[in-house]
Amino acid sequence: MKNLIIITLLLLTSSPLLAQQDIFIEDSIERLENSRKYLLLVADMMPEEKYGYKATEESLSFSENLMHIGYAFDWHSQSLIGDREARVYQTDTVFKPANKTKAEMMARIDQTFTEAIALLQDVSPEQLDNELDYFGLTRSKRQIYMLLADHITHHRAQMLVSMRLNGLVPPRYVLYQ
Repeated sequence: MKNLIIITLLLLTSSPLLAQQDIFIEDSIERLENSRKYLLLVADMMPEEKYGYKATEESLSFSENLMHIGYAFDWHSQSLIGDREARVYQTDTVFKPANKTKAEMMARIDQTFTEAIALLQDVSPEQLDNELDYFGLTRSKRQIYMLLADHITHHRAQMLVSMRLNGLVPPRYVLYQ
């Protein structure tokens, strides 16, 4: 009877749930890889002289949106999901567009995606349910994975509007990003 209970517990706590969590991580990584490609294509299509363009006075510029995506992606992945100390946005220079060329900003974004994806791939399925303090709210690491994609999409959309307002046709939307 004891062996039957142990076998039953092992079956209930292993394969199907963990397999779904593994698939969640794989799907999340695939989505982030696709998002990286599309974001870099958007960044490349905007002429460098338009990187300072703001749709409104209170909006972030094209370059500020791009670098904000990088900063937030770095912070959410490395500091929330990983354990690196958070960068301080007000004093950080890595993700500030000032004195950076278009090529340097694109390289920074590409490197940030590489570093973040490597970290996210190493998260074990069991860790996805670990809860974090997120601005006074309780969120799981799984929710942070989903938030990453939302945040990138939000700011990339602002970049697409900037392109349109400058007479540029953004690249065709690619599914699953």
